[in-house]
Amino acid sequence: MFTRDIGVDLGTANTLVCVKGKGIIMREPSVVAYDIRNDAVRAVGREAKDMIGRTPGSIVAVRPLKDGVIADFDVTAAMLKRFVREALKGSLFSRVRMVLCIPAGVTEVESRAVYDAAKQAGATDIDLIEEPMAAAVGAGLPVWDASGNMVVDIGGGTSEVAIISLGDIVTAQSIRIGGDNLDEAIVNYIRKKHSLLIGERTAEQIKIEIGSAKEYEGETSIEIKGRNLLDGLPKNITVSSAEVRSAMADTVAQIIDTIRSTLEKTPPELAADIIDRGMTLTGGSSLLRGLAELIAEETGMPVTVAANPIDCVVLGTAKRLEANSGFENYVFRRGKRFR
Repeated sequence: MFTRDIGVDLGTANTLVCVKGKGIIMREPSVVAYDIRNDAVRAVGREAKDMIGRTPGSIVAVRPLKDGVIADFDVTAAMLKRFVREALKGSLFSRVRMVLCIPAGVTEVESRAVYDAAKQAGATDIDLIEEPMAAAVGAGLPVWDASGNMVVDIGGGTSEVAIISLGDIVTAQSIRIGGDNLDEAIVNYIRKKHSLLIGERTAEQIKIEIGSAKEYEGETSIEIKGRNLLDGLPKNITVSSAEVRSAMADTVAQIIDTIRSTLEKTPPELAADIIDRGMTLTGGSSLLRGLAELIAEETGMPVTVAANPIDCVVLGTAKRLEANSGFENYVFRRGKRFR
C-alpha cells in the first residue's frame, strides 16, 4: 500500500525514470557536478551537463558511469538518489521498489555495485534486468513465444546484441563501444587532421547534425570552433559529412562485427526465425543516419529501428512493474538478488 514502483534505465549517457501508473517522467543526462572542496552535489542531469568544460577549478562535472557500468560509486549513488527524490516529489510513499537495467556482459561485482547504489538511493526492493531483455520487451517483440527475436541495443557506452526466445536470452554479446566512442573518434580525427581541439559536446553536436554510417543525399558541412593546437588560439574550421563518416567508420565496423559474431552462435532453428523477422535496433545511437541500412547490407537481413529506440529499455522496466507482465519466471541476473 505504501510502496512506489520505479523503473530506471541507468545509462552511460542518459538516465530515464518511469513510475508505475505515470509512465516516463524523467529523461536526464547522466552527469553530476560537485564541489571538490566539500563533496557537495551542485547540479545533476541537464543542468550539470551544461557545465561540462565550463566549470572553475573547485567544481567538477563528471559522468559517473563509463562503458555501461559504475565508474564512481559515490557520485552515481548521489545522482540516483536525486532522481528518485524528484520522481517521488510530493509523494507519501515510504518504500521504493526499483527495477534497474544492467549490460548483459557485466561481472557480478559490477552488478553488485548497481544494486548497492540503488540501495543507497533509498530502494527497499531491487530487481536487475539485463538491458537487451528490457529493450526487446520495450520494443514490443514477442519474447515470450517459442521463436527467435534479435535485438541490437546501441547505447552511449555499450552495444549489446541478443537472441531471445521463451522469455530468456539464448545467446548474447556485449561490447563496451557505443555513442561515446563515436564522439571520441570525431574528437581524435579533428585533432589529428586539423590540429584543433574540441570538446565532447561539440563532437556530439557534429555527430547528430551531419554524422552518418553511409553516404546520404544532401550531405553538408558544419562550421565548428575549437582551440588551435599549434598556437593555442581559438579557431574556426569547416568539417564535411564525409570526414565525419570516415572518422566513425572503425567504431561502426566493430558494432557490425559483433552482430555477425552473435549470428554465428545462433541455433539453426532460431536463425531461421531471425532471417524472416530480421533484427530490431534500440538505443539512442541506433538513430545514427544510415546505420540500419548499412547493417542490412552487411548482414543481408531485414533491419528495423524501434518506434522509440531511446525509450525501449525503460519501457521494458515499466512492463516488469506490471502484474502478469510475463517476467514472473524470468531469472533476474542469474537468480541472484543480492539479499
